[in-house]
Amino acid sequence: MRMDIRLTRIDDRLIHGQLATAWSKATGIERILVVSDEAAHDELRKFLLKQATPPSIKSHVITKQKLIDIDQSGLFDGTKIMLLFASPQDVLEVVLAGVHLKSVNIGGMRFSEGKKMVTNFISLDNEDVQAFVKLANLGIELEIRQVPADRKTDLMQLIKKEKLLHE
Repeated sequence: MRMDIRLTRIDDRLIHGQLATAWSKATGIERILVVSDEAAHDELRKFLLKQATPPSIKSHVITKQKLIDIDQSGLFDGTKIMLLFASPQDVLEVVLAGVHLKSVNIGGMRFSEGKKMVTNFISLDNEDVQAFVKLANLGIELEIRQVPADRKTDLMQLIKKEKLLHE
C-alpha cells in the first residue's frame, strides 16, 4: 500500500484560495504536502502556507528528500494526499527517486525573463520543457486545469503546438 495521491499539482503559488477550496473538495484529501526545499527552510513562508490550508485538512511543508523518505517509509500509506510543487524539475527529481505518480496537474507557472507564455497562466522555459518531456516519457499524464471543473488540456500537445521541443 502507498500514499493515496489524489492530486499532484505544479503551481508556483503553492497553497492559495482556489486550490484550498475547489481542489481539496473535489479530491477528498486529508493532507496537503507542499514539497519545496525553499519553503521548507523559510519559517514565515511555512507559517503562511499552513494558514492558507482549509481547517479540516492537515498540511506540511517539506523538502523533496522528506517526501522521498515518507514515500519509502509508508508513514502516510492509505492517506488521501495532495502534493504541491513549484516546478516540474522538483517533480522529476522525486519521481526519479522512486515516488510513483500517474498524473500531474499544471496549475500556474508565472512568466519571468526567458519564459514563453503557453496559456494565460503557464509560462515555460527550456528547462521546464525538458523536465516535462522526461515526465511524459515516464508515462505520467501532464494535464492543465486551473479548477476541477475545467476540461483537461494535454500539456505535451500544447508544447508541440507551440514548437517548444528542441529535438
